[in-house]
Parts: sequence; structure tokens; C-alpha cells
Amino acid sequence: MIIKIKKRDGRTVTFNIEKIAGAIYKAAQSVGKDNYEEALELSGKVVDKLMEKHLDMPTVEEIQDCVEHVLIEEGMADTAKSYILYRSNRTRAREMNTRLMKVYEDLTFQSAKDNDLKRENANIDGDTAMGTMLKYGSVGAKEFNEMYVLAPEHSKAHQEGDIHIHDLDFYTLTTTCTQIDLTKLFDKGFSTGHGFLRTPNDIQSYAALACIAIQSNQNDQHGGQSLPKFDYDMAEGV
Repeated sequence: MIIKIKKRDGRTVTFNIEKIAGAIYKAAQSVGKDNYEEALELSGKVVDKLMEKHLDMPTVEEIQDCVEHVLIEEGMADTAKSYILYRSNRTRAREMNTRLMKVYEDLTFQSAKDNDLKRENANIDGDTAMGTMLKYGSVGAKEFNEMYVLAPEHSKAHQEGDIHIHDLDFYTLTTTCTQIDLTKLFDKGFSTGHGFLRTPNDIQSYAALACIAIQSNQNDQHGGQSLPKFDYDMAEGV
């Protein structure tokens, strides 16, 4: 009988056949099936296969390998495919979490001169408290977007350098880099989100509103900003 199994971190825990049945059942549900008794029966066949291999204390990976084999042998290719995909995604998530923790460790205990990530943005001092905190957020957001937002093939291409997704940390938050058309803003006024600024009447107001427009946009827009025709925009004020 199988009494214990070995976890990925080396710990041994009590074997529970219902966990195998639950995993098979979830995979089956994802392809439109709903029979827990069948999942429980299949989990029994998984145990039989483990015993045939004399795996008295199998690892999690060995159990999952047997689940795949049993599903395929029983002609449940669609359920097997769903289970394999789930397993692959879980593996990917664990790898990303491990990598993220390693990056956090380096950010915490290494200085900018020894850590490229802390020097990634020339506008931020990576050795300050806020500089490091910004990098925590940036790195965490990148890992999240790679795992849960990007399609797996795009994430893989980005990781392997076949493509580069610029500003991946802001991928789900906003667009990046913009040119500001001040003439359009001056013409009818604009909202800062907290109030509405009317059309300016003199050059001082034009200059002040230009600053407010840049500042307001910086709160919502990531990346660089440019005023491609600043002199033209200000001309009406003169």
C-alpha cells in the first residue's frame, strides 16, 4: 500500500487518493464530463500502476505521470490533454514564483553596482528605499503578466529573446509614450480628473496649463511624453 508521498520540496505527507480523483475530475469537467465515480475509479488504476512500479513512496511528479498514462490508456485523450495543460501551467507558475523570489532577494541584498535591474531606469536610484520598492512592483507585474496575461507562446518568445515586449510591467495598466496636442486641449479646455480647466486667455495661462497638462497626463500615462509643436501651441496665447 502507498501510505506516504514525497512533495517537491522534499517533505513527506500522507497519501490521499481523493486528491488524485479530484484532479482527474476537474480535468474531465473542463471537457464537459461530470462523473466523480469514474474519476475515483481511474484514481484506483493510478494507484495500481504505481504499485506495479514498486513505488511505495512516489513523488508528486511520478503520480502525475501515472495519471497521464492511465487517462490515455483508458481512451480519455481529451481529459488527458486538459490534465497535461493544467500540469504544465502549474509547473510554469512555480518556476515563475521561484524566479520572482530570487529577483526580490537580489534587489533586497545587492547594491545597484552589482545588480543590473537596479540600474534599468536611469531616472530611478535603485539603492533608495523607494527605488527598490518600485522595482519590487515592476518585477512582480512583469511576472504576473507573463504568467496570466500573455499567451504562453508569446511569453515563451519574450523569455527566450525572440521578441521583446517593452514596458511589460505596465502591460495591463495603460498605454505607453505619447505626444500631447496642446492646441486641442487649449481650444475647448480639458479635465484633469478632479476638475475642468477652461480655455486660457493669455500667455501666462497658456504656459501654466501646458505644465498642468503634462503633469495630469503623467499620472495616467506611462512612459515618455513629448510636445511636438510647443511653439505653435503657445502662439495663440501671444
